Order: sequence, then structure tokens, then C-alpha cells
Amino acid sequence: MQENQPELTGLTSSEVEARVADGRINHDTDVKTKSTWQIFATHAFTLFNAVNLAMAVVIFLTGQYRNMLFLTIVAANLFIGVFQEVRAKNMVDKLTIMTQKEVTVLRDGAESSIAPSELVIDDLMRLSHGDQVPADCEVVSGNVYCDESLLTGESVPVAKKPGSPLYSGSFIESGSLVARVTKVGKDGFAAKINAEAKYVKAVKSEILATLKAIIRIGTMLLVPLGIGLFVRTYFTEGTTLVEATLSTTSAVLGMIPQGLVLLTSSVLAIATTRLGMKGVLVQQSYCVETLARVDTLCLDKTGTITSGEMEVAHVEPVKGSTEADAVSVFAAIARANVSDANETAKALLAYADANGDGAPIQVSRAVAFSSARKYSGCVTADGRGFVMGAAQFVLGEARMSEADALCEGFDAIERRMVICSCGGFDASDAIQGSPSIIGCVGIRDKVRETAPQTMQYFIEQGVELRVISGDDPRTVSAIAKIAGVPDADRYVDAATLDTPEKLDAAVDAARVFGRVTPQQKRELVDALHRRGRTVAMTGDGVNDVLALREADCSVSMASGSAAARNVSEIVLADNDFSHMPEVVAEGRRSINNLQRSASLFLVKTVFTALLALICIVIPPYPFIPIQMSLISTIVIGVPSFVLALEPNHELVSGNFLANVLSKSLPASASITLFLLLELVLGRLLGHEFAEISTVCMFITIVVGLALIYRISVPLTKLRFALLVAMGAAAAIACTAFRDFFTVAWLPLDVFIATAIFCALAVVTFLILAARFERKAGDSRVLAALVERIESGVEVPRAARPRS
Repeated sequence: MQENQPELTGLTSSEVEARVADGRINHDTDVKTKSTWQIFATHAFTLFNAVNLAMAVVIFLTGQYRNMLFLTIVAANLFIGVFQEVRAKNMVDKLTIMTQKEVTVLRDGAESSIAPSELVIDDLMRLSHGDQVPADCEVVSGNVYCDESLLTGESVPVAKKPGSPLYSGSFIESGSLVARVTKVGKDGFAAKINAEAKYVKAVKSEILATLKAIIRIGTMLLVPLGIGLFVRTYFTEGTTLVEATLSTTSAVLGMIPQGLVLLTSSVLAIATTRLGMKGVLVQQSYCVETLARVDTLCLDKTGTITSGEMEVAHVEPVKGSTEADAVSVFAAIARANVSDANETAKALLAYADANGDGAPIQVSRAVAFSSARKYSGCVTADGRGFVMGAAQFVLGEARMSEADALCEGFDAIERRMVICSCGGFDASDAIQGSPSIIGCVGIRDKVRETAPQTMQYFIEQGVELRVISGDDPRTVSAIAKIAGVPDADRYVDAATLDTPEKLDAAVDAARVFGRVTPQQKRELVDALHRRGRTVAMTGDGVNDVLALREADCSVSMASGSAAARNVSEIVLADNDFSHMPEVVAEGRRSINNLQRSASLFLVKTVFTALLALICIVIPPYPFIPIQMSLISTIVIGVPSFVLALEPNHELVSGNFLANVLSKSLPASASITLFLLLELVLGRLLGHEFAEISTVCMFITIVVGLALIYRISVPLTKLRFALLVAMGAAAAIACTAFRDFFTVAWLPLDVFIATAIFCALAVVTFLILAARFERKAGDSRVLAALVERIESGVEVPRAARPRS
């Protein structure tokens, strides 16, 4: 081949220009992240924002600008959501740029470096050890070993020679070559898989589904209730237009839990920031919740359980020789070829450095590894020849039994090589003389040191582990067993699963799947979904993209393909899978604390809707927006944020909405009941609107503080301080700032009656809460209510009960 090298001149400039003009250029090969405008539009153009903006416009027209304070919550929620997602997008884009290398091409008889996106059909590329193949091509000259694990999942290097195809996304493991580009852009092997991932992955979050359902139901109710309340207040009660408008908008705003939306965004943003400081990039904040609910984790072998590096597992010397002899020889061969060191050579050198190979052997000639010969070697300064490689190529088939006997103690996952002395090498690097065995060395994928602890964590949490790989199932099974995956010996060769029925049966029978195609990976995830499973998937290659897209939560490594990173919700920036327990812990803290805090918000949503319905019959509506802002701050806003940020490592259990309603409904019922009594008695006794409004506000705040106490048990110093602070804040707001919040001074008799009402309301709440808690586990009414609410939006898989 050497004599043909000068003839490889490549395309001319005019030929390149013609191909560019024809569109035969290597564009659009990766999955693209969303633009900043798309991210902003996703967060801005929502039903939640539309309702709040409409209410703000109505209040603005009244001139009562202080009642527009709720817009700060809407703006803060929008800012947090956009900022978090844009931050994640920028980090992923940077990772893509950092991992993208220029490619060397031959054009006009000279070499030049260009971006992979500038390649055209028929370009000649020079690729060598460590280079990623940027476009589908055909080998023109050179012999190499190619790592196609990112495409197929198969970690065994594939030999390539002139005429062999090379696929985009694979890596040159050893050797160098010149290849001609045969396919560009969307026609490439990797690009075709990526094309199926080019869409915005739907968020699968029970919390998000609950929020959407509440907002949707609230929006449907607010129109008829708002119109009815306005008509009743303005046309039959003789109030002014401004008063009727403020009263109606107060009721309408109370049905939409602005604070809960902001709290959820804030808590998840804090969680993603904490994880970001630990090297975990969360692209979609709601996936933190999904991962905490996962009950099945599908693991990719390469890059997840293993590090992608090789290590020496065994060195077995022949009788009469020592391990040190074998180590010194393979170290000499590896050092002689260090300029083209592949992962195997790096592992040999690392072992030699760690175990000491004595004085280095001086080498006068290096014999580089060749995919055709399948061995490498060297000649020492004193004329001795050494060779290392696959036994059948070094010793020949007739002497294979000698190597087999020496490797009896090696594991099934190890790649075996013989180390021999020989008479030297001829001009074409062929072995001279009969090789004499010095020893055998076993090389294997390096299992991450943290893998067993990480697997044990998920086992203790009741998460079922599945290993899905493109590698030989026996090798995958052995590695899974080392990593601590339960039932790792229950493996299946996916090449035999040639019908949907066989694949479906294998999902129940096996825990390790080998030789799996990209399409089969996706089908396995779908099969688990049909069994009611909440599935997380890890992967780093183009071959994982389809399965990553289908999983409820997908995790990829930063060192993997750009396509895998872009389609995944979580990217491990330092490629360390041991961070996964930290992600789960953050998810649990977020969900459990949000469930507790969300009950405060739903109290207001429920009693406001019921009160609006009541006030159509018995007007007026007792609150104005600024008073609802005070109630929201003291009873809901500040307490919910404090409680939501506390440590919490409890297991996530039950349905989010059911858990929230079980705590909030008793408080809502008590508040609604006593507000109704106050409206009736106030009208009968001829109380002014300001007095009725003040009494209603006191009742709501006191019951709200009682709810805070109940969900804070057992009291800690922080929770006790929170209760005292909120009580003090309410007292100060209703006295020192009573004019701002439109709080009336109550006559002594009314004040005493109000105190009695508040006490009775608290007692009623505590009784209802105790009874509700005892019966919540088998409450058909609550189950039916949750089902009706969730039917308003698509329920994510994480929220569906197992079959």
C-alpha cells in the first residue's frame, strides 16, 4: 500500500465547491438542543400565565395597582424555568463543542483540517488511533481496529481493511488509515438513528401532571364562577364597579395556585443546582422527581458499569518463568509502540508501572500492531525477539491447547493474549522461528470501583436492575455479576429474539440482555412500560438513543455521543455513575417536601372555589386581592418554602395528588364552613363589609397556622420558630399595616365572637384531619376524586399504578 500513497491527492477545490452547491455536505448529523426562543416560548405561553395576565389587565384597569402584587410570583416562576433550561442547554452545547475534533482531509494534494460539518462526498480523510469517524466512509488504505460500541454496544474491536465500511460515530482503536466519504448528513448511519430522536421529549412527571390538572380545572371553573359572582355582586348588591371587580378577581386568583407553581419550580431548581455542583447536569428539572419514583433501572454495560478503559486481570507465567518476566516483556512491547497505544497497551503499561517490571528492556525495533496479523512485537538491543497477541495467530491453531491450559483460571470476560519469545521478524514483520511461550495475560473491561456500592443502593431501594448491551451475553453477564447485579446469570442472547412474543417473554425471564440492537433496546423499554414499570435508562452511544428517548428518565455520560447527551434528561458531566444515588436523594427530598407544602396551597384553591360558589348566593365575596396576598404569604408562601427545603430522605410512596388532598381537604372544609357561618351571621347582624372581611381573614389565617402545625409535627427548632414568626407577622400586618391590607378594627363583642369562631374552626379542622387520616388509606371518595382530576390531563407513566 505504501507505494500508492502519493496518488491519494483527494478532491480539488472546484470539486468540493460543486458538492457543497449540490448539498452533499455533512450537515444535520446530531440531535439539536432547543433554541433559547423555543425554551422561552415553552415557559411563557402557558395556560397558567394567560389566566394571571388576564386578571392583571382587569385589575390594572381599576387603578388599584397594589392588588397586582401576584404578578411577582408569575414573573419569578417564568424566570426560574427559563434560566434553568437555558443554563442546561448552554452546558450541553459546550460539551458538544469540547468533544468535537477537527478532521484531517486531503484536498488539492495537501492535508488540511476542517470541521466534520464541512466534509463532502468523496473527501479523503486521514484517521488514526483515538479519532472518531465523522461520516460514513470506506477504507482506501491502511489496516485498523475500530471500536463500534457507541453504535452497536459491542465492545470487541472490529478489524477494518481496504474496502471495509466505517460508520460515523465509531472510533479508531489502533492503527491509521485513509478513508473515502461515502455518505454525509442525514444519510449517515448515526444520523439515521439520531433522526428518530429529533423531537422535544415529553416530560413524565406526576407533580407536573397534577399542576396542569389543577390549573385546567381551576380555569374551567373560574369563568362561570367569576361571571356569576361579578353579576351577583355588581348588579344586585349595589357595589361599585371597582369593588365588584376586585372582589371577583380575588376569588378567581385564589383558584389558581400561583405559589405552588413557583414553589415547585424553585425547589426543583435548587435541586438541579445542588446536583450541578456535583457534576450532574439536569436538563429537565422535573426528571429529578421521575428518577426518585423509578422502580426499574436499565443499565448499559459500556461506560456505565465499566469505565470504558481496559485493565489487566491476570498474568500467568509458563512453568519455569515468573510473572515479572512476562510483565517486563509485554511492557517492552507496549513502550516500543507507545506512539500508537490503544486501550490494551495503556492497560499493560499501567499494570507494569504499578507492579514494577525491573530495568526497562532496551528496544532497537518496534513491530506495530496490525489488524491483519493480530499481534505486536519488538526486537531488543541484544537481538532477542518478543511477540504478543492472539494465540491462534502467534502460535497457530496446532498449539492453541498450550495457551488454553495456561489460561484455565481466567474469567470468561477476559480477552486472552500470549507473550512469547521468537527469533525476530522479517522485512514484512512476519514472525521468524518457532515462538516460545513466556506467559499469558488476561485483559478485561475495567468495572467501575463504585459500581457495586451503587448497585447495592438501588437494590436496597427496591429498584430492579436490568443490563442491556450489544456485547456477548456471557461477557455482559459476567461483568454484571462482578458489579453486583442480582440474577446476573439469567441472561439471553437478543439475536435469538426474532419475534415480538419471544422478546416479550424474555423481559420476564432474563435480567441481562446481550447482542441487543438499538431497536430492541427501545422495544425492551416499551415492554417494561406495558408491565406498569417506571423505567430509567442509562447509555452513552448512538445505539442507546432510541431507548433513552422512550424511558421515563434517561441518563447519559458526557463522554458519550452528542445524540445521547441531547436526548437525556440527566448528563453525568464527570462520567461517574456513582452520582445516581445523590440524584435519587435530591428527588426524594424535593417530592416529599413538596407534598407537605403543596397541601397549604390546595387549601386556598379549594376553599376559594367553594367560597366563590357560596357568594353567588350569599354575597359579597369577603376578600380583595391584597388580603389574599397576605393570607398566601403568611399561611402558604413562607412556610411552604421553609418546609420544602428541609432534609428528607424518606421513600416516595403513594400518589402525589392523593397525599396532598388527604392533608388539605380537612382544612379547606373547616375554613369554608366557618366562612359560610360568618357570611350568614354578618348579614343577619348588619355588619359592615370591612368587618366581615376582617373576620373571614382571621379565621383563614388561624386555621392555616393550625395546618402548618399539623404537617410540621414533630416540631423541630426551625419549625417552631416558623410558627412563631408567622403568627407574629400576621399580628403585625393586621395592626401596624391594617390600612394597607384593609383590616377593620372590630368592636369588642365582635372580636370575642371572632376568637370563639377561630377556636371552633381549629377544633373542627383537627377532628376532620384525624378522621380523614384514619380512613384515607381505603377512601373510595378520595380515590375517585383523584382519578377525575388526573383525567383532565395525560397521566405520566410514573403516576400510573402497576398492573
